[in-house]
Amino acid sequence: MSDAENHSMQHPHLTRRQMVQAGTVGLLGLGMNHLEQLRAATLNPQNQKSVIYIFLSGGLGQQDSFDLKPDAPAEIRGEFDPISTKVPGLQICEHLPMLAQRSDKWSLVRSLTHSHSEHSAAHMVMLSGRSKLPPGFNPSMPRPSDHPSLPAIAGQLLPAQNNLPPAIILPDKMVHRSGRVIPGQMAGVMGAQHDPFFLQASPYNPKSYGAWPEYEFHHARGGENSARLKFQSPNLSVPEGMQLSRVKARMDLLHQIDAQQKQLQQLQEMDNFDRYQKRAISMLMDEKMKHIFDVTKAEDKTLDRYGRNVFGWSLLLARRLVEAGVSLVQVNLGNNETWDTHGNAFPNLKNYLLPPMDRSVSALLDDLEDRGLLDDTLIVMAGEFGRTPKISHLPSAYKLPGRDHWGKVQTVFLAGGGIKGGRVIGASDKIGGEPISDPQTPENLAATIYKSLGIPPKSHWNDLLNRPIPVYNGTPITGLS
Repeated sequence: MSDAENHSMQHPHLTRRQMVQAGTVGLLGLGMNHLEQLRAATLNPQNQKSVIYIFLSGGLGQQDSFDLKPDAPAEIRGEFDPISTKVPGLQICEHLPMLAQRSDKWSLVRSLTHSHSEHSAAHMVMLSGRSKLPPGFNPSMPRPSDHPSLPAIAGQLLPAQNNLPPAIILPDKMVHRSGRVIPGQMAGVMGAQHDPFFLQASPYNPKSYGAWPEYEFHHARGGENSARLKFQSPNLSVPEGMQLSRVKARMDLLHQIDAQQKQLQQLQEMDNFDRYQKRAISMLMDEKMKHIFDVTKAEDKTLDRYGRNVFGWSLLLARRLVEAGVSLVQVNLGNNETWDTHGNAFPNLKNYLLPPMDRSVSALLDDLEDRGLLDDTLIVMAGEFGRTPKISHLPSAYKLPGRDHWGKVQTVFLAGGGIKGGRVIGASDKIGGEPISDPQTPENLAATIYKSLGIPPKSHWNDLLNRPIPVYNGTPITGLS
């Protein structure tokens, strides 16, 4: 069991009937950790925007997406051609045609850099906005000494609205197929009581790569049968630590909630139910919350717009959550380090990864704009690092070549939240290997997110010893607005 798991709360003894009832709120954090009293006195509501942080775990190659190098040698430029966008002079990958048509709505930072080219370390710095690894860092598990994640900090500082926590991570916790929980996602030195709220609509499965079920994808072995993969809104499993040997009941939340109102009220009144559990129950009792979570039953035109896959469902759910009042939603597009294209990179990107990302992110932009929310919602899309300039081949593992890990530079996509469209901040060299102008750091990206959330520059969060720690470790990226 990981150190993070050792910090999980001890739950009150419940009867079997109570546990089955409580199991209906498993996805919404029942049995997870406390949300402490939120400190928002210094926030300026007029400056507050929502943020959707799309995280491409595994690392998207900059040369194969938003920073192509068509004049470089073949072993650098790869197989994809650039296409023109709506903005004169701005080109991106041919397999992102929908985003190309919307380039007036988004901008790029082509110069984000850090020194880490190992997955766990790079996740830590990009999820926490801290380039230096914490003391005692363990690449195999979260540690209590880790830097807190962006959602953990936002969750401590921002006010809750409409029974929803200030920050949510979906559709799953990032877990490698080996069972390794990716560090950087938790609250670390803040204390486990501040661990982010995970909306686990897509429970961990070692074969949950890519945008299933429409795009079945597995790194080494080709297509996988996705029949056992489920996107549940919500996941109705009984929380760990509350299992009884004979408890197997799962209830359909959306069909059963009305009948459970009285039982949930009784549970809410239990003195030994912590506040986090009470919030989960309150969310289920709120009539306005019922429709938000079951995105797979959205109208056909909406599902067609976003894509009937885990990428599309996740971003639709993110849109619904920010519309309902969540300040920060981190969306993990692909578990098992889906974007880690060491081999078979070009067919996997062309057939399984870029098309659903192109469609779902484009739909998110259009949907937010149609609802008058785009100016008030910052969208950030990044991975833990970029990919090597030079294409390589590991014939023992893959039939076709790919690119390896590369922390020196990646491209970050930003839209909404006052971002001007069609801008490019910074540049990489002629092979996409390192920044040659306006280098940016994870600290600056985090500061950009905090500024959009309305968190003032002098703000601090508190660690377990109640010591104040500055929120900002960089300055917001300039030139985007």
